[in-house]
Amino acid sequence: MGVVDTIEDHQDGGEEGNLLEDEPADFETAIAETGFGKFNFFLVPIAICCSCVTLFETTTMSYVFPAAQCDLNLTLEEKGMLNAATYAGTIASAFFWGFLFDTFGRRKLLMIGYLLDGIIDILSGFSPNKQFLMLMKFIGGFIINGPFAAIPTYLSELHVAKYRSRMPLLLGVGVSLGGIYLPFLAALILPLNFKIIILDILVLHSWGVYLLVNALPAILSGIVFIFLPESPKFLMSKGRNKEALVVFQTIYSINSGKSREKYPIKKLVEETMKNKRSESIYQGLKGGWAQIRPLFGSTYLLLFLLVCALQMFVFMSFSTLRLWMPQIFQAVNDYKFLNNDTSAPLCEMISSFKPSKNESKECFVNFDNLEVYINSAIVAATSLVGYLITGFLINAIGQKRILNILTLVWAFVAVGLYFAPNDKVATGLLSIFKALGSIGMNVVIIIIVNLFPTTLRTMTVSLSMMTGRAAGMIGNLVFPYLLKMGCGPPFFSIASLIFSCFILSLVVPQEKKIFI
Repeated sequence: MGVVDTIEDHQDGGEEGNLLEDEPADFETAIAETGFGKFNFFLVPIAICCSCVTLFETTTMSYVFPAAQCDLNLTLEEKGMLNAATYAGTIASAFFWGFLFDTFGRRKLLMIGYLLDGIIDILSGFSPNKQFLMLMKFIGGFIINGPFAAIPTYLSELHVAKYRSRMPLLLGVGVSLGGIYLPFLAALILPLNFKIIILDILVLHSWGVYLLVNALPAILSGIVFIFLPESPKFLMSKGRNKEALVVFQTIYSINSGKSREKYPIKKLVEETMKNKRSESIYQGLKGGWAQIRPLFGSTYLLLFLLVCALQMFVFMSFSTLRLWMPQIFQAVNDYKFLNNDTSAPLCEMISSFKPSKNESKECFVNFDNLEVYINSAIVAATSLVGYLITGFLINAIGQKRILNILTLVWAFVAVGLYFAPNDKVATGLLSIFKALGSIGMNVVIIIIVNLFPTTLRTMTVSLSMMTGRAAGMIGNLVFPYLLKMGCGPPFFSIASLIFSCFILSLVVPQEKKIFI
């Protein structure tokens, strides 16, 4: 059915001639001999599709809220809880998935993870009430956290070092493209405002169809992984060199157009981790603690706390306002709809978030939202540009200095939203905000990679990301209450968080010059 199925009937062909006389090759040599070609290009759309799945899991609700608020009787606080539910799921599964991927491999779990996520998204589309939808979002976050963490590793382990560092950039481009796709799809589906009753049991609204369509990338990703090979690096680390050799031979054959037998390497080096297959869970946990224990020692503790604080403030600021942007655009659009397309200062246009004594109890949904989706797409496109220039800026300016400048400007942009005189200026500031936020999140990751030794990098990134997600969850729970207090509290609170990032960035150790 795929590369994996060819393992058993392909092992004997390469053990002829002078096999025993050949020098065993390490992973880097073996993957370099496969070349770069059709197989690698085939991975590009797969990487983009997989990165979109993660974005969709956290972002689709932002577009669903305005259309579903009457059907599900959603309050502002419950919208925040639905946004936070996904982050709660990712936090709950962080260590669970890490253990599974390191024990059982990448391919099968990526396949299972994406297929399960697609199924959960389909169930979400038929949600009868907000409680069921919240449960689905939590489970979706629990499931997608594994593939989200594993896909960069999997893709990196199928490329030589020359192209390996470009994989995170490719995934980031996929996220930005997905951010443009979501409002485009919302503009096609959500304004239809239909209600279909299936077998007198299930009810499907237009927002449910939107969730169903957004389940397709997860389903497609899961199906594709049925036919993809296991990571050869993982196979070698487990002492399964024969299987790894078949993967190398297959990639070589696809890239070169030659037969597998012509792959020049016949033996692979035996890696030390092959003896750990029989390791007990207790021993694995003990070894894991031994690996992360240096983070809590005198050498790295303060630095570890510093990057966790940076991740927390950046993630809380960025993810909170990012997920509430469509709702802000909706409030602006509703104001213009009710006031004959008349613009006003942003604070006046979003005043509907603040409770009013004379507020009507009748639920109202404005489906004339094309401007909402156009503005959301503009913001996403700006983020794509920001992401693409990140690498050039870091090389030219340096990661510490760019973080200093970025966080200071970012804080002033957040303050500027309070003073935005009309919707056009507000859209421009939100675009800049999101672009700077996407750069900031990547700069923090790069800082971690460059400040910590190889043995601590992965764990530091994982723990700091978990801290960031927890902050993002808290931010989405608190933000509705800030909106109800008025215009100043939400924007000044976010500006304060970002300014805290600026203060922390001043004490980040000076880095060595890096190239990505």
